[in-house]
Amino acid sequence: MSDTPDSAVRTYIEQHRTAFLDDLAAWLRIPSVSAQPEHAGDVRRSAEWLSAELGRTGFPVTEIWDTPGAPAVFAEWPSGEPDAPTVLVYGHHDVQPAAREDGWDTEPFEPVIRDGRLYGRGAADDKGQVFFHTLGVRAHLALTGRTAPAVNLKLLIEGEEESGSPHFRALVEERADRLAADAVIVSDTGMWSETTPTVCTGMRGLAECEIELHGPEQDIHSGSFGGAVPNPATAVARLVAALHDADGRIAIPGFYDGVTELTDAERALFAELPFDEATWLRTAKSRAASGETGYSTLERVWARPTAEVNGIGGGYQGAGSKTIIPSSALVKISFRLVAGQDPDHIQQTVRAWAEEQVPAGIRHRITFSPATRPCLTPLDHPALRAVARAMGRAFGKKILFTREGGSGPAADLQDVLGAPVLFLGISVPSDGWHAPDEKVELDLLFKGVETTAHLWGELAAALR
Repeated sequence: MSDTPDSAVRTYIEQHRTAFLDDLAAWLRIPSVSAQPEHAGDVRRSAEWLSAELGRTGFPVTEIWDTPGAPAVFAEWPSGEPDAPTVLVYGHHDVQPAAREDGWDTEPFEPVIRDGRLYGRGAADDKGQVFFHTLGVRAHLALTGRTAPAVNLKLLIEGEEESGSPHFRALVEERADRLAADAVIVSDTGMWSETTPTVCTGMRGLAECEIELHGPEQDIHSGSFGGAVPNPATAVARLVAALHDADGRIAIPGFYDGVTELTDAERALFAELPFDEATWLRTAKSRAASGETGYSTLERVWARPTAEVNGIGGGYQGAGSKTIIPSSALVKISFRLVAGQDPDHIQQTVRAWAEEQVPAGIRHRITFSPATRPCLTPLDHPALRAVARAMGRAFGKKILFTREGGSGPAADLQDVLGAPVLFLGISVPSDGWHAPDEKVELDLLFKGVETTAHLWGELAAALR
């Protein structure tokens, strides 16, 4: 662990602030939009730029890893100490589409600084949060007198996260030996707010399916046949109604098998957060909170599994009436999964449940999309405590804990590499990920730099 006073870390960072921001702006000017084929060359140019920059930072190994889609960047900097733990940092260098006519005040790929904020696509999601590691590791070295990090440091910066990471798991499996680590740091996340620094401890998984119901071979007259043959639109409505019980619990037998329940300590930590439900509802554009009985809103969003109807349809949808029994209907359902749930088991339970719900005379087909596993880091894990200590030194205040209700590729790293995943991000909700005028708060960006300057020493001590 570094003996350098924290003030000296801040001085070093301030001395390199202008050059750091100039370099980040150069990267942000590359429109690495993975979802748009016309930007495929820009995504590769972004990977090449980052690979070269990591080399200039001091990483002795930098490589571009091709996939069937967009390239990823890998870098490695061995500690040189035989007992040093290995830490892998994950982020992504691709960005969401953006155009001035979407509502941006300035050109999205011409970054500008206004009022202590850096505006530009990727400023927060995720180039800014990847890039703070470059100055952070240099500060770590300069202020400890080391010539290599206190840990064996690896980076994997993906190029397709904004397109759903279609090739990421295969890449991790193929390169698992090169990616092996004792802990994974994910810097593609955020904090509760500007004044409440937090560390995320987990993300939910995701399983999605489409259920198609087929009745008559074609639409038929509801007067001639109604009441005498099964109606697939009625059947799909009953299936949806059977998803939950009166207490908001998912009514699929076996769905909760293996769920890791919230502990009293975790519930107490969630309760420490300055959560205002009325404000949250305004953000959600909703009028009332709802969900599983016995859990708070944050507990429902972060730590409980869900089943949500994403779309439902069948029969005539045009103006006026058309008195038919439709030949088909469908429903799209997504299941958010929590620690302890297995996506394969969820598929089995949903298939068995749907079989029971569908009446005789209705054919059905269920199609599942590729699933994402949940991930959770125990609160008492030494690596998590190290992240919180490093962040506490940077922010000068107590670090609280959150979870993330969404899903991402971090679970693939945990699943394939068998290493705990820790989340380190400094973005805040107002940064506008995926929206016009995306920005990052510069004060927080440099708190991220400061955190990583302390982090490698903290993790070296915690993981030995």
